[in-house]
Amino acid sequence: MKRFALLLMTCAVAMTACNRNVESGGNPFFEEWKTPFGMPPLGHIKPEHYQPAYEEAIRQHNAEIEAIIANTDAPTFENTILAMDLSGRMLSRVNMVFALVSGAESNEGLRTVEREMSPILTEHSDNISMNPQLFERVKAVYDNRATMGLNAEQERLLEKKYSDFVRSGALLSEDKKEELRRINAELSDASVQFRSNLLADGRGFMMLLDEEDLSGLPAGIRSAAAEMATKAGHDGKYLFNLDNASRIAMLTYADRRDLREQMYMGYILRGNRDDENDNKAAINEMVRLRLERANLLGYTTFADFQLEQRMAKNTANVYEFLYDLWTPSLAGAKREVDEMKAIMLRETGTDDFQGWDWWYYAEKVRKVKYDLDEEMTRPYFSLPNVQAGIFELCNRLYGITFKPVRNAPVYHPDVLVYEVIDIDGSHLGVFMMDMHPREGKRSGAWCGSVRSREFENGVQTAAPITYIVCNFTSPVGNTPSLLTLDEVGTFFHEMGHAIHVLFNSAPYPGLRRTEQDFVELPSQVMEHWAFEPQMLRNYALHYRTKERIPEDLIKRIQNSAFFNQGFIQTEFLASAFLDMDIHNLREYRGTIDINAFERRVLNQQRGLIDQIVARHRLTFFQHIFSGNYVAGYYSYRWAAVLDADAFEAFVETGDIFNREVATRFRREILERGGSADGMTLFNNFRGRDPQRDYYLYSIGLKERPTLENVDVDGLREIVDAIDE
Repeated sequence: MKRFALLLMTCAVAMTACNRNVESGGNPFFEEWKTPFGMPPLGHIKPEHYQPAYEEAIRQHNAEIEAIIANTDAPTFENTILAMDLSGRMLSRVNMVFALVSGAESNEGLRTVEREMSPILTEHSDNISMNPQLFERVKAVYDNRATMGLNAEQERLLEKKYSDFVRSGALLSEDKKEELRRINAELSDASVQFRSNLLADGRGFMMLLDEEDLSGLPAGIRSAAAEMATKAGHDGKYLFNLDNASRIAMLTYADRRDLREQMYMGYILRGNRDDENDNKAAINEMVRLRLERANLLGYTTFADFQLEQRMAKNTANVYEFLYDLWTPSLAGAKREVDEMKAIMLRETGTDDFQGWDWWYYAEKVRKVKYDLDEEMTRPYFSLPNVQAGIFELCNRLYGITFKPVRNAPVYHPDVLVYEVIDIDGSHLGVFMMDMHPREGKRSGAWCGSVRSREFENGVQTAAPITYIVCNFTSPVGNTPSLLTLDEVGTFFHEMGHAIHVLFNSAPYPGLRRTEQDFVELPSQVMEHWAFEPQMLRNYALHYRTKERIPEDLIKRIQNSAFFNQGFIQTEFLASAFLDMDIHNLREYRGTIDINAFERRVLNQQRGLIDQIVARHRLTFFQHIFSGNYVAGYYSYRWAAVLDADAFEAFVETGDIFNREVATRFRREILERGGSADGMTLFNNFRGRDPQRDYYLYSIGLKERPTLENVDVDGLREIVDAIDE
């Protein structure tokens, strides 16, 4: 029942039409959307449209809740639980559109809307979750559930609704409820402040360079930097900023160490510069308030509260999981440092290796050790080619196709729109792509939706509309966007999320979302196909010559699969530990020195080496301070165990495109949403619990058994027993 949950509720296909229309300047949220497939008229929705739309949506939602309470019939699943689950459709519509546009095309008008509406939405959510009359009806259904003849999905929805009420304070006394309202309001304000500070800080950093500063940087990167500078009004200069494509290019190729240091420090000090955009106070406020909230609801720590509804269940299981990966990962990172120090010493006469040297010397190691240069691979991974490969993969696995939608309503010309057609020729949904960085777009990559699949009396009434937003390398002139290997993997990842949205057929809005530590399974499993030789031969074509990627280059990509894994795993796990540690505090003893806290829990307690900082330091950790991964960042690796095992189901058949396995994966995982708990869904697909070894094999932390290291005598005994 928290505010973010409202963003995930279902939305309707159309609203009641009124006399106004889009062309005459009316508010699009009060009109029927006469657009292809009922898409939001994104190009016509302006910042000033949101507040009146929110106000009307809240009024409608309140009326729907009051109608449930006023019902004089005895509470039933249909007149209470289902009615509540289907309420708030206009609010969901407004929230989903705002979430898309404010993340991808933010401006001061939208930021003002967020600041003004956030406390109002929090109060509205609290008014529902703490309504005693509504909870009385929910509790009546819950207490009599054994006599109501509910099916498994109805029972699960009832359990979730009841639990949401209890976890939102329904059982608290009135004075405790008021205290919880205060905490929730202050948490909302702090989260908005965190987001605003981080966006402003990121926008404020840029490096304007001259030609002589660019030693080591490839021509394509120089051209992109020159084009960015021109767009920013700095003709003749080269602009680098904190967008991943720009930042990683500088850190990987720039020969000038001082420029690498400037970029590195600009990135890792975001929200941590002791200025008007500093986030340390906002973090302290959220940590204090979250602990107060957990204690008020009867939990020792906020992590305890969060994990109760996750697959991991408790902090002990999470820490055990993280430590299992931490020790070999850190050891691998230390070996990588030694390799790079040797190169640095040979080239410069010093081995004073620092964090800003990592990408630069790692690339040298890749060239020496694997004979692989990323500039060698990028011409084969143009964005159009990778997109075509992903679309082909979706067709081979699930039989779906993507058809461009012309003249679709979009919020920016970069956005591409496709109708997705199912294997039987029916309309499956709409898919939108927004792939390049620009002013106003937050960093990173993500997937969302502006409409989920909807049903009425078991009949579908609306198909999903989903999108992915990325910040990939931009095209320059006639040269298309040429992706790094990391960007290729990210594209496959986000497409996996989108496929999950398109297939999700959970019968009730409240069952659409899975547990947080299960939700990355559908996205991460897609990454396994990205660099499989069979895939590469199909989609990795040179953007100029159209020649297929050479076999020796495929082998080099395969051989480098474990490259830099010590660093990759360690910087991730460091962030996961930060998330758990800050939310596993049992008491708040006064202002936390955020930088000292990081040093203590990572460097002093766990031995993190100085050359690595957490992938997300606390002052720019959006996942946990303005997102849904609170005490849950570990879930990317938790889900990685699931996705590695799930992909093994294809490998075991000898055909990684096996349609029968893909059909089962769609039916047992993707279509089910959160209709059952994650372990049940996984077991339905694999017929057993997940096995961690497949993930350890995939990142090189454990050797996959072969004929050379299998117990052959023991194997013979098994075979003999079978023969007998």
